[in-house]
Amino acid sequence: MSLRVEWCSSEAATWAVKHWHYSRTMPPIKTVRVGVWWGDRFKGAVIFSRPCRKQHLMFALEPQEVCELARVALDRHEGFHVTEVVARAIKLLKQRCPDLRLIVSFADPTKGHIGRIYQAGNWIYSGRSAPARILVHQGRELHRRHYTGATFDNPRAKPPPGSVWVPVPGKYRYLMPLDRRMRRQVERMRKPYPQPADALAEGAGHQPGEAVRARPSASESA
Repeated sequence: MSLRVEWCSSEAATWAVKHWHYSRTMPPIKTVRVGVWWGDRFKGAVIFSRPCRKQHLMFALEPQEVCELARVALDRHEGFHVTEVVARAIKLLKQRCPDLRLIVSFADPTKGHIGRIYQAGNWIYSGRSAPARILVHQGRELHRRHYTGATFDNPRAKPPPGSVWVPVPGKYRYLMPLDRRMRRQVERMRKPYPQPADALAEGAGHQPGEAVRARPSASESA
């Protein structure tokens, strides 16, 4: 069997996230989606999204020059590496968005993640984001952008009754520069990679691709 990485539909990406990503939710903003097939079997999706405004300001970039790798939602797999999937997805993205210069992604230590995918792919670790708060309702985390007026389609949504804001530590931030000048700029920010013990005390969760459930055929997913 061979690995196939190409654009996929929103429906296929959403299915992959709901079944194979710990968050079970798509980003609440515009996304670009790359599907993954092993032979004729749909194995998941890599999803890019627009970053929040402070990301392009942080790196002195225009909005179209930076994006976020928001989800890597893969089924269990043999025969290929996640780093290869991500690299090929980035190549596709760069072809579609030639002005793109930087990709940012985050690993959540409260879910036990340290960013092994990014470390294996030689991404630059630049430290942690600022501590934040998550909105929790009946033990389930909600998308805060739906309830803070940050989305255009739903600017006045109110959290369900009984929801609470819970403080959480900052996430590990990883950077993938896409040109030499950008690499020189962010290379100065490189820090030692976090290790498993760094996240152990902050909670444990499933790595992308750990959940295994029934899957549709490739034709149903694309």
